[in-house]
Amino acid sequence: MNFPDAVKSVYSQYVTFSGRSLRSEYWYFVLFYFIVGIVLSALGFAIGLPGILENLFYLASFLPFLGVAIRRLHDVDRSGWWVLIPLTIIGIIPYLYWVIKEGDSGENRFGPAPTPSA
Repeated sequence: MNFPDAVKSVYSQYVTFSGRSLRSEYWYFVLFYFIVGIVLSALGFAIGLPGILENLFYLASFLPFLGVAIRRLHDVDRSGWWVLIPLTIIGIIPYLYWVIKEGDSGENRFGPAPTPSA
């Protein structure tokens, strides 16, 4: 899955918390999320609205980000509730491991393996 397809896929599944997501979909969306946030921060600072534009973007993109994170965890056969583990600080380590590792190759309890065209 390439960058534009990943962003389109995440926004087209705005609040879909079921199913599975590819690693590339998750990581391309993370990249998009932070690049747009930085650009909007600079733009907001330039026009005299520091913090406003990027916070609106983060607010509007929170549910898609949460959805793709949960679907990514489903791909490695973890419940979506594990998305909360980074809040414990030490939980950042297993969370990063799960979102970096390759997903299950076959079907798991969350559905069939995602395909690059999905």
